[in-house]
Amino acid sequence: MIKYNVDIGLEVHVELSTHSKMFCSCAVVDNTISPPNSSTCPVCCGMPGTLPVINRNAVELALRAAIALECEINHTSIFARKNYFYPDLPKGYQISQYEYPLAENGKLLIHTGEGDKYIRILRAHIEEDTGKLTHVVRDGKSYSLVNLNRAGVPLLEIVSEPDMHSVEDVAAYSRELRLLLRIIGVSSGDMEKGAMRFEANLSLRPEGCEELGTRVEVKNLNSFKAMENAIIYQISIQKSTLEKGEKVHQQTLGWDETAGKTFSQRSKENANDYRYFPEPDLPPLIVDQEWVSKISAKMPELPKAKRKRYTIDYKLQAEDIERLIEEKETVGFFEACVQADPSLAPKAIVNWMLTDLFAWINQSGSTLGNLKINPSDFTALIMLVEKGVINQSTGKEVLAEMLEGGKSAEVIVKGEGLRQVSDSKLINDMVETVLVNNPGEVKAYLNGKETLINWLFGQVMQNAKGKANPQVVKKSLQEQLNSKKL
Repeated sequence: MIKYNVDIGLEVHVELSTHSKMFCSCAVVDNTISPPNSSTCPVCCGMPGTLPVINRNAVELALRAAIALECEINHTSIFARKNYFYPDLPKGYQISQYEYPLAENGKLLIHTGEGDKYIRILRAHIEEDTGKLTHVVRDGKSYSLVNLNRAGVPLLEIVSEPDMHSVEDVAAYSRELRLLLRIIGVSSGDMEKGAMRFEANLSLRPEGCEELGTRVEVKNLNSFKAMENAIIYQISIQKSTLEKGEKVHQQTLGWDETAGKTFSQRSKENANDYRYFPEPDLPPLIVDQEWVSKISAKMPELPKAKRKRYTIDYKLQAEDIERLIEEKETVGFFEACVQADPSLAPKAIVNWMLTDLFAWINQSGSTLGNLKINPSDFTALIMLVEKGVINQSTGKEVLAEMLEGGKSAEVIVKGEGLRQVSDSKLINDMVETVLVNNPGEVKAYLNGKETLINWLFGQVMQNAKGKANPQVVKKSLQEQLNSKKL
């Protein structure tokens, strides 16, 4: 049996987080709530005689992404017309970049089960989005509705080399790219709203053969799951085709999520099919080094550097770090907590954030951004637990009350008399009372049923209404039970 190597490259279309469109002043709107065709003008509708104007903010966001991806910035790039007909493309062409893109030759480090590896970035170029078609079937008739709110929205297309050779590679690359773009504020990465869409180019070649096989392109994959499933399916189909001695045909495919398979859309076009030529209504885009340097100086800490710092400075585990850096909001809250009380161990902050705080947020439907408490309030609670003023169990209850009402931990603890009891004599008396009142359980424990110590511990804590210091209770309980063995 011939073994095959898989080669996968991704084209990722990223919606840039601008307030207005790429070549006009129309607002970028949320199509899930905005009426169709409510944010359009003659420019984005492709009316004759209109002239596009480049959105400076879109260029700056694209440069930010190119810098983060370690690309070479082309100080002169050219916009081009990509000609093709489709109902959601009002001009009959898309303004994009072809021969002279904004940036080239970058790389992105990914983490896989086989170790770290770089995926090369072939190019990153700016273009405008198309409109959106909604296909309708009503009264036995089918037709399509066109919504041009999205037409002209600025996109950055990031094209990788075919350096991925498994679904795991693709998953790692796409997630790391999304994380990077969100961290640096280039895009929301919200795939449900189409802010990030994937196209996968995939081919197979016999093991040992250096020449790439015939590739197919799977278009408009709008979720990680869809992309991974489509790639798995296509690998299976191409492998089966080659094993039969048949040829793989270059073509563009769609993905049917319901059927779980790809379907042919058209024969794959080559660049000359689009009849690219320079956009006559736009001058060359000139990016001077001073502008690039200013953007570089304002770049936030990138995920790679943040992982290293959290590992070395905060002694955090990789799993905790990944959960922290998933969202800018989470990173911001954690960093603010560390600054609020530098004496508090970062690991303690992380433990409370990723368990009790996140659990409450998930249940309440809230977010870190609209909590009734601030990072100083949160760290003050953790410190009360760390100092033994209240125990862990009471701390959880106090946190829930803080989040519901916005009161500080100190006010709640003082107002409700929740301070932890650590007085040894008082706790010894509590333990003795429980042992006297439960002779049967004590006898069973002494006869070898040692798990009963947990039940007895629970009785003491219940009688103390959760205020007793658990460590002091455990010590006293063990000592008194040991004395009865003698």
